Amino acid sequence: MFALRGVRRPERVFAYGAAAGLLSDLLVGDPRRGHPVAGFGRVAGAVERVLWRDHRGWGALHTLVCAGGAAAVGAAATRAVRRSPAAAVALTAAATWAVVGGTSLGREARAIGSALEAEDVELARELLPRLCGRDPQGLDADGIARGVVESVAENTSDAVVGALVWGAVGGVPGLLAFRAVNTLDAMVGHKSARYRRFGWASARLDDVAGWPGARLTGALAVLAGGRPRAALAAWRADAGQHPSPNAGVVEASFAGALGVRLGGTLSYAGRVEHRPVLNAAGRAVRAADVERAARLSRRVSVLALGVCVGGRLLWSRR
Repeated sequence: MFALRGVRRPERVFAYGAAAGLLSDLLVGDPRRGHPVAGFGRVAGAVERVLWRDHRGWGALHTLVCAGGAAAVGAAATRAVRRSPAAAVALTAAATWAVVGGTSLGREARAIGSALEAEDVELARELLPRLCGRDPQGLDADGIARGVVESVAENTSDAVVGALVWGAVGGVPGLLAFRAVNTLDAMVGHKSARYRRFGWASARLDDVAGWPGARLTGALAVLAGGRPRAALAAWRADAGQHPSPNAGVVEASFAGALGVRLGGTLSYAGRVEHRPVLNAAGRAVRAADVERAARLSRRVSVLALGVCVGGRLLWSRR
């Protein structure tokens, strides 16, 4: 047991809890079954079945009910443990572990990278949908590797850094609300016929919620990637050309940091997209770059914890 005197202060609860939660993710990762985020997804799907209309307003109500409900659960749990520093830290640790997914991200990426390095492209194609939504059948080994690196970059922000940022801002409610918004975007935020209107609010809210985490991820990739000038140059030159205001930042900065070229033509469920090239001066992605991207993601995640904890502690002293 550590000394709990002074831990009642919210910034210290977050510091201890977030560190313990991220360490738990690093050591344990996500459970194969019964993950809390999957449970939220089932609830959100049930709410969607009740509320779905081909209308932005009903989609906004769906977003409000689901994301607002997650924040409300976090607020109620925080109030329930406010008299016990140990319980407050444990709650923050549990919430952090539940919403971050850096270890699972690295595990899935490395499994695909290992298949590619063993020249088992069919296995890599089979594994790719567990990491990203693009169609693997039309991709060669280099195309799969590029998709993995892009997904590692984007999900470092979505699955780790963004959650820590909102945890620093809003404690457990911030952690849960961010993960809820990000999950809703993955469920209904794409431009299919069913969700073009209904998912509009979730997609726009995800853009707003992801904005600070994406910029912090980009900045830390510049600092931790070993090629700061190239990473910064790619961010400044190419991020704004990406269709996503947040994915462009993290993918461009990762591309520059790793010295590779990302972007270009890709396919999602038969829909072909031609995205701008990020870091055109870099070389094509190879299988070995998957491991490099996973290591960079881990460094960025650990640094993000330090920045978010330090920022929360400094803000409390104002």
